[in-house]
Amino acid sequence: SLRTAVLYYIPTSFLFLLSTYFPYYCNTVLPALRNVSAVIQGTSRMTVVLSPEGSNITTVKPSGFYLVGLTNLKNSEYLLVFLFLVYVITLLGNFTLMTVVYLHPQLHTPRYMAVFNLAVVDVLHNTTIVPKTLQAFLFNSNYIGYDACFTQCFFAHYVGGMESISLVIMAYDRLVAICFPLQYPSINTNVNMLIIIGSCWLCLIIPLLYMVLLATKLSYCASLEIPSYFCSYGHVHRLACEDTSLLFRMAQVVSIVLLYVPLAFIFLTYVTVLIVVSNLDSTESRKKSISTCVTHLILVLIFYVPLMVNYMLVQLSVTYSGDIRNISVVLGSTLPPMLNPIIYSLKTEEVRAFIFRAFKKQSIS
Repeated sequence: SLRTAVLYYIPTSFLFLLSTYFPYYCNTVLPALRNVSAVIQGTSRMTVVLSPEGSNITTVKPSGFYLVGLTNLKNSEYLLVFLFLVYVITLLGNFTLMTVVYLHPQLHTPRYMAVFNLAVVDVLHNTTIVPKTLQAFLFNSNYIGYDACFTQCFFAHYVGGMESISLVIMAYDRLVAICFPLQYPSINTNVNMLIIIGSCWLCLIIPLLYMVLLATKLSYCASLEIPSYFCSYGHVHRLACEDTSLLFRMAQVVSIVLLYVPLAFIFLTYVTVLIVVSNLDSTESRKKSISTCVTHLILVLIFYVPLMVNYMLVQLSVTYSGDIRNISVVLGSTLPPMLNPIIYSLKTEEVRAFIFRAFKKQSIS
């Protein structure tokens, strides 16, 4: 059947092709590509374009930047293997979850609409960051074009912001389901959840796109080395040789709105849920609910804490190792998208039952 084919054959075929061709790629194709990349990078030169915007105003526009955040990292091959495995597991886990939710009408509920949205965001989040980071290691090329850099900058922060908002939506749905079980069907309908999710996707575009477009209008005549593993907005606009105080203040406001406010809301929802759960009569139900909440809260902290600590240290002008900063942000950014489908959904009885049923049908046939 179609469900069995999607749930069984596609992941199996993907793993078979991966295990068959990846060693050949690393041993044969990769050295040749590295040589070609070294030749191209060695012969390229930065070009500066002066674009007049007024009678006495010019903009210095370089041809690109260099991502040097992980260049001097020791034993970087271990990070390469780790990121590759994280990316593969992220794709397999989230696409499996999206397939299960899509193919089973019983899961077409507000809760699983939020779960499906989180899975989409997880895939986009790691796809925006991990492939470029792997390219820098594999091809020994940390150069990124000017337009490509700002494109990655927008999508990385846009999808990262949606990751934070998606966790808020999940917390909101859980709060209503546990604290207002009788009113839940009327409060969280499919239409209402669709409106909430769609509004978040649309509203977040405007401020981030405006900030990135403003950054593209600046002159970059100083260093072209970005001390990060991707085109981070905070690192890029600091390379400008103009006044960036407006961009800095905008970045502060957006960071507070997308980091501190969501984490505070999520924390309050978990406190409320724990208070309600503590009043349950069944000891087993109480332990199970508390265990689930603690697991979810740990996953939320893995995502927020590295970003918030890094942000606060930058604001306080505290100097510390760039490798430690980048590795902590890498782990905080890539691990939650990999773990989200496992913690939030694949551990639930409903999703496991559908997956087990599909594999059982396959074994019988």
